[in-house]
Amino acid sequence: MEKMKMKSVDLTNQNIEKIGNLFPNCITETKDENGNLKKAINFEVLKQMLSEDIIDGDEAYEFTWVGKKASIVESNKPIRKTLRPCREESVDWDNTENLYIEGDNLEVLKLLQESYLNSVKLIYIDPPYNTGHDFVYPDSFIMDNEDYNEGTGYFDDDGNVNFFRENSSSAGKYHSDWCSMMYSRLILARNLLCETGTIFISIDVNEVHNLRKICDEVFGESNFVAEIIWNSRKSVSNDAVVSLNHNNTLVYAKNMTTFYANKSEFKLPDVGEGFGNPDNDPRGPWKADPFDSPGIRPNLTYGIINPNTGIEYWPPEGRCWRTGEKEFLDFLADNRIIFGKTGNSKPQLKRFLTEAQDKGLTPKSLWDDCGTATDGTREILNLFGSKVFDTPKPVGFIKKIIELATSKNDLVLDFFSGSATTAHAVLKYNEENNKKCKYIMVQVNEPLDEKSVATKEGYANLSDIGKERIRRAGKKIKEENPLTTLDLDVGFRVFKLDSSNMTDVYYSPNDYSQGFLSQLESNIKPDRTDLDLLFGCLLEWGLPLSLPYSSEQIDGCTVHNYNDGDLIACFDENVPESVIKEIAKKKPLRAVFRDSSFVDSPSKINVGEIFKLIAPDTRVKVI
Repeated sequence: MEKMKMKSVDLTNQNIEKIGNLFPNCITETKDENGNLKKAINFEVLKQMLSEDIIDGDEAYEFTWVGKKASIVESNKPIRKTLRPCREESVDWDNTENLYIEGDNLEVLKLLQESYLNSVKLIYIDPPYNTGHDFVYPDSFIMDNEDYNEGTGYFDDDGNVNFFRENSSSAGKYHSDWCSMMYSRLILARNLLCETGTIFISIDVNEVHNLRKICDEVFGESNFVAEIIWNSRKSVSNDAVVSLNHNNTLVYAKNMTTFYANKSEFKLPDVGEGFGNPDNDPRGPWKADPFDSPGIRPNLTYGIINPNTGIEYWPPEGRCWRTGEKEFLDFLADNRIIFGKTGNSKPQLKRFLTEAQDKGLTPKSLWDDCGTATDGTREILNLFGSKVFDTPKPVGFIKKIIELATSKNDLVLDFFSGSATTAHAVLKYNEENNKKCKYIMVQVNEPLDEKSVATKEGYANLSDIGKERIRRAGKKIKEENPLTTLDLDVGFRVFKLDSSNMTDVYYSPNDYSQGFLSQLESNIKPDRTDLDLLFGCLLEWGLPLSLPYSSEQIDGCTVHNYNDGDLIACFDENVPESVIKEIAKKKPLRAVFRDSSFVDSPSKINVGEIFKLIAPDTRVKVI
């Protein structure tokens, strides 16, 4: 039941709504006297709409919104954060090459810039659709802290992010907030794509028009590949004017020139639709293709007599046969030529399924053969026994994207991971095709509604569901295919976004007190482990987080060796010279120590001299 407003009618807003109904392109956003955003009229555009003559003024083709410039600045702004390894929640930590990262994807993408620059073959994301009921990430650039806490609902009374705040369509920044969220993340995501890489973004009608414009800017209009229409539901929605039965997926290439040069890789496997073997050909199923082709070539133009009827056939006007007469006779002798289903027609060429699978199929823009939203829900039910997630994509849909956009051992990234369907799809794709693609899943640690099925099942947040889904999916695939999945990587390393490993050393004089200097003896936070420090160094040095590493004891000190010498680290206190020399003898590419690993400055200088003598090519740093 609606409450009475107990105030007079806001005539200004009523008039703005009336003008907006007549001229929606004249509606814009501005700030009121308190700095809050509200709808307003662009009077310059309105004047032009009401005039038959061109009104003077600067104009340019552009797509903009409130907060766009700030979102660009935010994408380039450095952060003091790190990714902390979490072995206890991981699966097969020591051997897996897959990653599951918990944290705000904007900050995670920033941290991955060095380690995965130009390394990702496929990015698939299924971001919030901005239906009016979605949570939109409260990025710091959307508004200042005071605005955050007053009247926006972005934060609760304790100052924590309110994940249950809806981005209502009545909000002044309904579209702007969503555009800002997507723009900054896509800028960072583009950096991670390799030159032959592609990004697939699922979206619905609410923001597909804005997303297309954003992607045209970020990836370049010339790098647009396609808009895929996925038939996401079979049933009809009778409460709508038009039943919305599809979703859109925008596809962009990192570099269209490179992509087009390798477009032969952008093929779907031929599943054999239309193939058969009515004559029991030992070469397997086949399909009849036309034997004529476009063009006029005298050497490919000749008469072919049907041996069953004696009728002579010539190529249709403007066309010729596929081969010369000698090659045709070879095909005929090899049982590669048929004359229609009854043997009484023009010549056709047998194309075998094995040949078709080698070449692949050019994908169509309409997909109705890879599952529906109902299938996605059914897959969740089969794994968990209950509906712990409401809107999962079906595995078949994302697996089809993986089949289309990857090959061999490529890396797949999904930074709106949700229920981790993408990880599940990678596992299925690898199992079915004997591939070794790897994935990186990123999911903000979004709490679940207290009344949800998932909460009643014991899950605290969406990340818990995602990780558990990967565990169950991997186990199920292994159990169903024990002989062919011996080498299948179903593990994943878990990392969690956290504040920097380093203490904040910037204090004002008023912050100092007696005994405070003892807290500054170490520049590393007391709760951080060697593993935290090691992976923090990997991010700064730009090394992938999925490579193997080992640890050993040398003269009482723990020495970590990452990827057989890519980086060797020792974070112990007072590291003796003998340990330094042993590390140098391994000639690592990089070596790192704590600042407190050395008693004084002369000891630190001595380390540099040891490496200059034994391993002059090693880069040495301290933290």
